[in-house]
Amino acid sequence: MSKRILYPLFLLLIPLIGITITDVINWSVFDFIIMGFLLIILSIVINFVSNRIKNLKNRILYIGILVLIFMLIWAELAVGLFETPFASN
Repeated sequence: MSKRILYPLFLLLIPLIGITITDVINWSVFDFIIMGFLLIILSIVINFVSNRIKNLKNRILYIGILVLIFMLIWAELAVGLFETPFASN
């Protein structure tokens, strides 16, 4: 496993800085753990797709679908887009 799989975790610095600046962002340690897990899984799957799929159009399509699924899961956990029991309050 390459180190670049862990690079997306640097995105967690954005809410961390936001928490220190304002009270609007209200993340707990559990939120950081869940988002870190989702980012690592996304980066592992994108790396797998990049290594396995040789056709550029198919690679872009599959990565786009993965990012779309990630964004839907993120939206569901954040605001309850589909009103499942996993949604935020």
